[in-house]
Amino acid sequence: MANAFAQFTLDQIDWKLLAELQGDARLSFSELSRRVHLSPPAVGERVRRLEQAGVITGYHAGIDLAATGWSVLAMVRIACYGSTCILRDPAVATWPGVLEIHRVTGADCSLLKVVAASMQGFEQLIDKLATYGTPSSTLILSSPLTRSDVVAPQT
Repeated sequence: MANAFAQFTLDQIDWKLLAELQGDARLSFSELSRRVHLSPPAVGERVRRLEQAGVITGYHAGIDLAATGWSVLAMVRIACYGSTCILRDPAVATWPGVLEIHRVTGADCSLLKVVAASMQGFEQLIDKLATYGTPSSTLILSSPLTRSDVVAPQT
């Protein structure tokens, strides 16, 4: 998909569609067409084109972690290199509590967003992560902004 994205240019209508879908991904093509002033078939074609180009990568439900029993939220940096690097083990992405894994620059090789049901569960997760390298964590106390819409870059 990277090649398709490199050759794909977003126009003003595409950005309007993206703004509407980021606000509510469950909008019907009929409602989208009303909001962006195109016919429903034209909207459907544009949305499919955005999906095929890899611009729209999926549709997701926002979940309140605390309401589902995950009361501890943290970012964990891991300094690991070589054959034991966490980035070499795809199984880590399937662990309960691992929400995101990012490869980063600097002294650490990866940054993970994790959740746990308790501090004891968080400690167990840190111990499990330590087999890959040196973990360093930051507990998240609150999140004034959890998601921001992607907008057109200013040129």
